[in-house]
Amino acid sequence: MRGKGRWILLGLALVAGITVLVVRWRGNTADDEAGPIARVVPESLRIRVEVMNGAGTRGLARRATAAMRDAGFDVVGSGNWNERLDSSLVLVRSGRMDWGALAAQALGGARVVARPDSSRYLDLTIIVGAAWRPPPEPFDP
Repeated sequence: MRGKGRWILLGLALVAGITVLVVRWRGNTADDEAGPIARVVPESLRIRVEVMNGAGTRGLARRATAAMRDAGFDVVGSGNWNERLDSSLVLVRSGRMDWGALAAQALGGARVVARPDSSRYLDLTIIVGAAWRPPPEPFDP
């Protein structure tokens, strides 16, 4: 019996360890993540955006790009922003503040600022801050 009890205990410890690893591997737990992004851009509208990582968190621009595409935005570029931001910021390049409001809605809140720039082939620049939580990614082992 003594040997059998050790094997059961070892098995339970192994299952607990694997569970902890899977939760950490996936990033955040379900309590920390935002819900899925709903489409906010009408099908007939094309809003060209670039998504920039303003948090310094590796892969955040990639996750935000996927979320903004799910929301209906045409993401034409992504990268890193040159300064760190706590909260997200939407820069309106084309003068359509209502489009900036749609982006802020898709992000779950962001400051919208008019920053016209006719030299860019963009409508919006979306800078994702450290406070933004990406929606959960599907688990695909």
